[in-house]
Amino acid sequence: MKTLTINNTDLHFEHKNWKNEILFWKDEMKSFQNRLDELVNKWTNKTVLKELDQFQNNFIIQKEKIGELLNEIDNHEHNIAQHYKANEDVIDVTHFKYHEIFRGKLDTQREMYNDLKKSFFRFLTKYM
Repeated sequence: MKTLTINNTDLHFEHKNWKNEILFWKDEMKSFQNRLDELVNKWTNKTVLKELDQFQNNFIIQKEKIGELLNEIDNHEHNIAQHYKANEDVIDVTHFKYHEIFRGKLDTQREMYNDLKKSFFRFLTKYM
């Protein structure tokens, strides 16, 4: 049976891609918030305002999740740096399992973010 070796540089590359994607979400959330603020000033209808409030709550949750994801990536990067300082380029099994779990977590979050984004765009189409 052949053993697969995962180098820290491979994980670092994936972290950089994830971080860039998450930072894009963070920036995009600012634009969404600006649109939301415009609509709050435009509408007085209670039904519309209730939907706006729901989006506001979802945006707050999403921003918190973005912060958590960035923090987790930074923590894992710190671990990689510690291995690098110890002249260890290969990650241990425990940290690789964490990396795989995080990959799944990010996939789930990506779906949730995209669903929120689609829903918000439908809302904008209706009320802008």
